[in-house]
Amino acid sequence: MTDRPSYFPERLALLPNAEVAEFLTEGLLTGREDVPSIKLNQATEPLPNTDRRGDLQPIRDLAEDAMAYCRHSGLKVTQADAWLAPRLHAALRLTRREAADPGCWNYLALGVAPDYVIWRHLPEPKDGKVARVAADRFRGQYHKQAFARLWWAAELFRDGSDYDPVVTACGNQDILNTALRMSVINHRPTAQAIVQLVVKGVITTGREVNALAGAINAAAATLMYDVIAPDVERDSRSLLDWIDEAEIARQVSRNVLPTGPREEPAPEPAVSVLVDYFADLFADAMVRGREESEEAGGED
Repeated sequence: MTDRPSYFPERLALLPNAEVAEFLTEGLLTGREDVPSIKLNQATEPLPNTDRRGDLQPIRDLAEDAMAYCRHSGLKVTQADAWLAPRLHAALRLTRREAADPGCWNYLALGVAPDYVIWRHLPEPKDGKVARVAADRFRGQYHKQAFARLWWAAELFRDGSDYDPVVTACGNQDILNTALRMSVINHRPTAQAIVQLVVKGVITTGREVNALAGAINAAAATLMYDVIAPDVERDSRSLLDWIDEAEIARQVSRNVLPTGPREEPAPEPAVSVLVDYFADLFADAMVRGREESEEAGGED
């Protein structure tokens, strides 16, 4: 199985997309080879900043602890997402502009924790075929790449400084795989309303999440959610202060959730409006299997 890199520099780096292809070998994607870490680090570019946010070891430690958390607790590998997402976000303390650079995520996946990517995303072999990790888990869009998807989920589902909604969202693979890619998730009351429907037990199964996401997207074509459920204006100063505090911040706790930027949470009245509206949408949504269950007098 792919092992941890044999060489770690002191700082994180950027690995441009153009440099990634030669490292995405069949041996790596099937978990049989290691990344040639010295060669890879020769292809990187330095971070534009020199502050503590660029320290490599805390991020490597988080990846190892996420794996250990699941192994020691007997959890499925998918359950690492809910543990790691808020802690990765709090450890990196990136702006959205910084997080939009794929070089950051390419390097985390190949230069810092390729063993984590293989451990988390290598599927079970089927029909005698060799299992293979999809290449876009190493270099892919924000909702696919192994670390980018966790950071963006934490960014879009946190409620101000509160990461609790992130744990709920990342604990449901269909939210990560479907809702995360929807543009309406950038509207904070929408994101929080979806989480509330999960917490309340209105939606529970993957099919229900997918049906709700489809209904929300369809309704967004004719209804502007930010009009019926306005958010507060975002204050960039809170985020910048939080980033500056990285210089004196302690290591992210493994036992309790960290605290994010001290931003105002999404307005509760706006979230409540959308919880009710989305619940009505879901009641009329086509959920595969629900109709048959209702006809048989059962429950989905």
